[in-house]
Amino acid sequence: MTEAYIYDALRTPRGKGRKDGSLHEVTSLRLSALTLNAVKERNNLDGHAVEDVIWGNVTQVMEQGGCLARSAVLASDLDESIPGLAINRFCASGMEAVNLAANQVKGGAGDAYIAGGVEMMGRVAMGSDGAAIAVDPSIAMKTYFVPQGISADIIATEYGFTRDQADALAVESQRRAKKAWDEGRFSKSVITVKDQNGLPILDHDEYMRPGTDMQSLGALNPSFQMMGEQMPGFDKVAMLKYPHLEKINHIHHAGNSSGIVDGAAAVLIGNKEFGEKYGLKPRARIKATAKIGTDPTIMLTGPVPVTEKILAENGMKIGDIDLFEVNEAFASVVLRFQQAFDVDPAIVNVNGGSIAMGHPLGATGAIIIGTLLDELERQDKETGLATLCIASGMGAATIIERV
Repeated sequence: MTEAYIYDALRTPRGKGRKDGSLHEVTSLRLSALTLNAVKERNNLDGHAVEDVIWGNVTQVMEQGGCLARSAVLASDLDESIPGLAINRFCASGMEAVNLAANQVKGGAGDAYIAGGVEMMGRVAMGSDGAAIAVDPSIAMKTYFVPQGISADIIATEYGFTRDQADALAVESQRRAKKAWDEGRFSKSVITVKDQNGLPILDHDEYMRPGTDMQSLGALNPSFQMMGEQMPGFDKVAMLKYPHLEKINHIHHAGNSSGIVDGAAAVLIGNKEFGEKYGLKPRARIKATAKIGTDPTIMLTGPVPVTEKILAENGMKIGDIDLFEVNEAFASVVLRFQQAFDVDPAIVNVNGGSIAMGHPLGATGAIIIGTLLDELERQDKETGLATLCIASGMGAATIIERV
């Protein structure tokens, strides 16, 4: 089978996903086109160089609707002969775009792809697409639907994680993110977003709060306790599903959960011949991909079984992985991953994660693959695994190896 190589990986900075965020006036279309253009320019590609653009975005309504991938191609400097595919696997959309592109290349369906995603959470509100699993009683009741924050608190309750553990992970995420930015670890991958006059709009992740400490987090009230204990009483729904739990321990809040932000990311994937044609040196190969379905109520435990699956399918052990990126959707997700595999926290999310820098839903999967690659190169390590939890109970993972 043909090898699929990563030739480039880049992302925009992440802007605060609200009206005073630096990227708020930038549309999803424009940010996507800017990202595609950056891939083309950095790698001196012809406009027709890739087979397709596969683009993840989760809330596919309004400006993010109507096959945003194709619109982004037409708004970019790529040729109109390149089609576009918009996909949605919730939080893993950007990763699934990369995985799909890699598997297309491996199967011989084209020499190269640009894959990634975007989410402008300050412009297109999360949940505004009215997902059936949340609003249709016929499926919500069958699956014991609860919001993700309740699911994160169920994980904490089920696996014994405390508020202090979650807060400590959040403080460490902020510390690592600041250190990474101070040392220029993201400089290879982060592009500056500029306005139509070429003036910079944003060149750094602006959601970060490097002054965060245990005391400041300790002053925050749990974000999901009221919706759990009062109307509509999601704690009761959870305990119908898990009757062994006496109560749900609500430990998550804005400080130890992922941030709402705007951002985009892209990965250039191709075979050997593509690289030779354009004089590009492969940085890594995509060794393996995997996805899995899991319990839809606790919902966010997918990184554990999908990691078990991808390792088993490729004859690998957890010790074969040098570095991990586990999306910090909520602190308990990462705590559970570390607990399940007894992984040293020092090799998980080395440069911080979504708690510190934010989680632009459709882009994050591509972001963490790029971050993982950069860190493998910085540390001169060989193999990395990136994984995310996914709404409705799923998991996705990618293993990359440096070339």
